[in-house]
Amino acid sequence: MFLLLLLLVAVLPFSTEGGKIFWGTEAKRQSHPYMAFLEIYKSGSHSKTCGGFLVEKDIVMTAAHCNGSEINVTLGAHNIKQRKNTQRIPVVKAIWHNGYNRDTNVNDIMLLKLKHKAQLSDAVKTIDLPKSQDLVKPGQVCTVAGWGPLANCTLPNTLQEVKLEVQKSQKCREIYKNYNDTIQLCVGNPKEKKATAESDSGGPFVCHSVVQGIVSQHHCTGDLPEVYTRISSFMPWIQKVMKILQQP
Repeated sequence: MFLLLLLLVAVLPFSTEGGKIFWGTEAKRQSHPYMAFLEIYKSGSHSKTCGGFLVEKDIVMTAAHCNGSEINVTLGAHNIKQRKNTQRIPVVKAIWHNGYNRDTNVNDIMLLKLKHKAQLSDAVKTIDLPKSQDLVKPGQVCTVAGWGPLANCTLPNTLQEVKLEVQKSQKCREIYKNYNDTIQLCVGNPKEKKATAESDSGGPFVCHSVVQGIVSQHHCTGDLPEVYTRISSFMPWIQKVMKILQQP
């Protein structure tokens, strides 16, 4: 069933608080088994939620701006209000890119080490990462999933998904003064009004079963397109950090 979802306007020039799915559909149960639901705490109190995705049994990838003093990850969820048979695992270590800039949101990528390995099943699986030379071209249509707010501003219980079209870099340069095509993707056709915004930050942009992007930022007016982190550009860094996180 199609859901008409509103893209709310942020109060800052640029928002780094992730995304609502706009004109999305409820995802089929277990159709995105790599999805992670992140509950983020700062100074002991709940701060926000983000998306993420499982890349190894004990490693989740997300956006750097989803960092916090404490993070809990839920795997295998569809309805996040009914978490029976899901796996809730604390994060024991977080490493975000050393070039991450909170003001410009460049290098917006982070890896999370889970306290223990996830038990893989039909509902919990890892997703393939791209190769360094992979290119996502304008016109390509890929999928984003998340638990962003609905039209009445309440959080959905169930996972939502939307298909978004990659745009030419120039369209993002016109809106985002710090846009960098070598490390970012320009996503979302303005004519279609399909987008992500608030609490889907860190979620995966999936093309042909390979995760190619991370939901990163949007413009305060809700204008499209939006900026996602281009994962293929970070593969050397990812491989280096994953080796560190997998050490005993």
